[in-house]
Parts: sequence; C-alpha cells; structure tokens
Amino acid sequence: MKRIPLGRTGLTVSELCLGTMTWGTRNTEAEGHAQMDMAMDRGVDFWDTAEMYPVNPVSAATVGRTEEIIGTWFVARGQRSRVVLATKATGPGMEAVRRGGPLTGAILRQAVEGSLRRLHTDHIDLYQLHWPSRSHYHFRKIWEFDPTGQDLLKIESQMIDLLDVSAQLIAEGKIGHVALSNETVWGAARWLALATAHGLPRMMTVQNEYSLLCRQFDTDWAEFSVMEDMPLLGFSPLATGLLTGKYVGNVIPAGSRRVNNPDLSGRATPRAFGAVDAYLAIAARHGLNPAQMAIAWCRARPFVNIPIIGATSLDQLSVNIGAAGLVLPREILDDIARAHQAHPQPY
Repeated sequence: MKRIPLGRTGLTVSELCLGTMTWGTRNTEAEGHAQMDMAMDRGVDFWDTAEMYPVNPVSAATVGRTEEIIGTWFVARGQRSRVVLATKATGPGMEAVRRGGPLTGAILRQAVEGSLRRLHTDHIDLYQLHWPSRSHYHFRKIWEFDPTGQDLLKIESQMIDLLDVSAQLIAEGKIGHVALSNETVWGAARWLALATAHGLPRMMTVQNEYSLLCRQFDTDWAEFSVMEDMPLLGFSPLATGLLTGKYVGNVIPAGSRRVNNPDLSGRATPRAFGAVDAYLAIAARHGLNPAQMAIAWCRARPFVNIPIIGATSLDQLSVNIGAAGLVLPREILDDIARAHQAHPQPY
C-alpha cells in the first residue's frame, strides 16, 4: 500500500481511505469490525467517519452509531495508534443532529467531545466541517444554486468563531488538524485568508464528491488544491455503486442502497446510465474490474486525491482495496477522456 503525505499536516497516510458510513444501518457492528480488520491487514490505515453516520437513512436514533462501532474496535484491538482518524461535525439543517441547529464554536467543541467519547480515544487526527453554514452547490444542489443574499460579515464572523475554537482544541490535544468537506473554492479561500490574518489554524484538506461521473473538482478546485497544497479526500469514487455495474438496466438489487434510496440522491439519471455504460465498456475492453479502474483513475489525477472507499461486504472491500497500486496506462486514460467528453456532468 503506497503511502503519501497529507498536504501540510505532517501526516503520511495510505493512498486509499476507509469509508465507514454504512456501519450501524446496512452493516452490523461485527461486520464493521471485520472491515476494519481487513483494512488494517492490507495497509489502509486512514479512516473517515462522521458524527451523523450511519446513513441510508440518517436518523436521530442512529446518529453516532458508526463512531461507536469504531470505538469498540479500538477497545477490542488496541490499535488506535496505528490509525489516522478523521471525523466530521454536522453542518446546519440536518434535523437528526441537534435538530438542524447552526454549527458555532461552542457546538463544535460539544461535537468533538461527543466524538471522542464514542470513538474511545483522546485525539482525532483530522476534524472536518461536514458542509458549509451558508449556501453551497454540493449534494446535487448545483441546478438551483443561488449565492445571492448572504451576509459576508456574518459568514466571516462564523468562520473566525469556528477557527478560534479549533485552535483551542488543537492546543488541548483533542484534534490534530482542521479540514473542510463539501466546500467551494471561494469558501476555502476565505478560510485560509482568515486563518492567516488572525493567526488561526489552516484548513488542511477538503472532502468533496469525486468520481468519473462527478468531476466538479476538475477546474477551479483542481488549481486551488495544487497551489494551496490542499489534498482532496474524494468521496463516492464509485458514484454510490453506479460504476460497479450492479445497477445496469436500472435495476434495484436486493440489499443495495437503491432499496432505500431509489434515485441514489439524484445520481441515478438516464444520462448517468449512459455514461456508466461507456466506462464499463472501457473496463471490459482492457480486462479491468470496473470498480478498480474507477478508483485507480481517481488516484491518477493531477492533484492529490485520496479516494474514500466504502463497502457493505468484505468481498466488495477486497475488490476496492485491490485498486491500490494500479496504474492505468495512457491508452486507458485516453479512452476515459473521450468517454468524459461524450458524457459530461451526467448528474
């Protein structure tokens, strides 16, 4: 398993990150533990979770359960020191978490303390803000995104409040670094500018959706990522399973995410299925597993991209981890580029 520097954090992590969001709904505690065992055995020591997990669905009854499952694994295995651990504070508007209330500095501290308890640890390596406390285009809101009517001074005051408390939490040793998730280029630029102006912690990474089907990161964000040394932690590199081929024909397999989420949160569109067919054909033509091709392509981008791989079975996880070290030759990358030009932004 190749290891790479995580931006300016001083941390070195596995080239793949273990996603955990199904543990507690679609996966039992025992299954989550088995996935962590496999990941550790195969060198995936960078793990990502969130206080609101599990998902599908998110509910007040299960919020925090995924962190608890990770925590019981740490207690049982005694290997916390071997893991680079990332989690996230829920943004405003999620009714199941704090009744959808705002994310302030005081709430951030409460969220960190709650995660530490559930995870049975005294330190979180990378603490991320799950989404902005303002209008943004993520979660397929791009079709209705409207940035007008926002109060710049209020937004900056909220940012400084969160950075102030982050500085305190870092000084106390409770978190190592702060980071972003589902953030825009403008937002990231403001976070960095305010941190510099006020001597506060720098946002180190960004976790945004990224896959062959979702390439919003490829323009302004790609430039920002390279110039500011802010790696991408790309979630949904398999486009919630679309790129594995299991939904070809617009089917809903038993036990799949589509049972509870038929349109995959807006991803399962006619255009998406056309793009999937093109990428599956490329993988078949070159004798590749389509999931491994999709993950390896993420690693081949001209900016640092650490795909977050998730699974609901050990077989799926094994396939995904098998993408580590896979280097796609120019012929395949050219085929993928042509497919992208024919099927841009399918959702």
